[in-house]
Amino acid sequence: MSASGIAVFDKTLQTTNIWLDEIMEHQGPDRQRAWHILSAVLHTLRDRLSADLSAHLSAQLPLLVRGTYYDQYEPSRQPVQSRTLDDFLGRVKEELAFTRPVDAKEAVQTVFHVLSHHLDPGEVRNIRESLPQDVRALWPDPTQRQ
Repeated sequence: MSASGIAVFDKTLQTTNIWLDEIMEHQGPDRQRAWHILSAVLHTLRDRLSADLSAHLSAQLPLLVRGTYYDQYEPSRQPVQSRTLDDFLGRVKEELAFTRPVDAKEAVQTVFHVLSHHLDPGEVRNIRESLPQDVRALWPDPTQRQ
C-alpha cells in the first residue's frame, strides 16, 4: 500500500531518502543537515552550469530534489563565472551559513559522490568537464565507479 496514495510521490520520497542516507554516512546522522548540504551543493553547481546542462542534470534528479534544485533559480543570471575552487566553496559556505558548521569541501565531495553513484555516467562526465579543473578534481571519475 502506498503511503501517499500517489506512486510518484512515494518513489521520489524513497529515492530522496536513499540519497540523504548516503550523505549522512559521510556527514553524520542529521537528516535536516544532509538536506541542507544537498541543496547547497546543488544550488552552487546549478548556478555554475549553462541553462542547457543544468536542465539535463535536473532531469535525472528525484522529483523532490529537483524542486530544491530549482528553488530561487534565475536562469538569466547563469552561469556564474566562478573560476576557482575557492569561489565554488565560498558559495557553498554561504548557502550553509545558517546550519551547524559544515566543511564545504567535504560537503561538495559527498554530494558529488552521491551524484556519481545515481546519475548516468555520461551526464556526470559532461557536467564534470564543464567545471574548473580544481572543482572537477573533487568529483569522482564516473568511468571508475566503485
